[in-house]
Amino acid sequence: MNPELRVLVVEDEASTRQEMASLLGDMPEVSEVLVASNGASAVRLLGTTSIDAAFLDILMPGLDGMDVARVLSVMSEPPSIVFVTASEAHAVEAFGIGAVDYLLKPIRPERLAEAVGRIAQLRYSNTTASPAEDLHVVQIDTGRRTVFVKRDDVQFVEAQGDYVRLHTTEGTHLIRLSLSYLEEVWASAGFVRVHRGFLIAIPWVRDLRVTSSSGLVAGTPAGDVPVSRRHGRHLRAQLLEAAKHDQLGRSAAGRPGTAKEQ
Repeated sequence: MNPELRVLVVEDEASTRQEMASLLGDMPEVSEVLVASNGASAVRLLGTTSIDAAFLDILMPGLDGMDVARVLSVMSEPPSIVFVTASEAHAVEAFGIGAVDYLLKPIRPERLAEAVGRIAQLRYSNTTASPAEDLHVVQIDTGRRTVFVKRDDVQFVEAQGDYVRLHTTEGTHLIRLSLSYLEEVWASAGFVRVHRGFLIAIPWVRDLRVTSSSGLVAGTPAGDVPVSRRHGRHLRAQLLEAAKHDQLGRSAAGRPGTAKEQ
């Protein structure tokens, strides 16, 4: 596979901008690296050329990285977005916008390469298997042991900085992936966005209810998941459709059950 990605680095610190451009330029997946020192310059550049991916610093004078990302998101063919920042404070918002990855400064070459590889896989994969089948089983290396988690055992997914936490009946597992990436590759398996920081597996939903502390939540055997007002209507529609096909309320043994709204 030779994707030849055209990437844009938007960074106001000259040394960091040069370092990232150099590292990206040496990667076999990247054919060209464009740079911009601020958000306004990046937006002007995007009006004259197309790119496959943008690496955006979040905290910049004037138009910041989030502003640029919102401009990118409304393009007819939006590029993949990777945020680069010194703080984890914006991680949930970043993945809510649809970021592929979220890198913390100082940039580690292996993490940058991992982000590029993920972009290449998302944009140029020509395998015959569907994206969801590529992660039918998630391999998690914990240092001392390797854990294999079946996608069908995951009841909901929670964004946590550079990572996501997979929630199952038996416990939770932390893995370095973005929520937006899993949203895309697991969509056909019934995973839907219910909050900017959460995905839920429709077959595992037992009920919807309103709580005094969290508002609307979706109940699963692994715990309650917050549902934002923005996503509530879509979730209800998905649950109704699943119920029609007897695909709602999966039990620990894998048998469908019945979910209800209270």
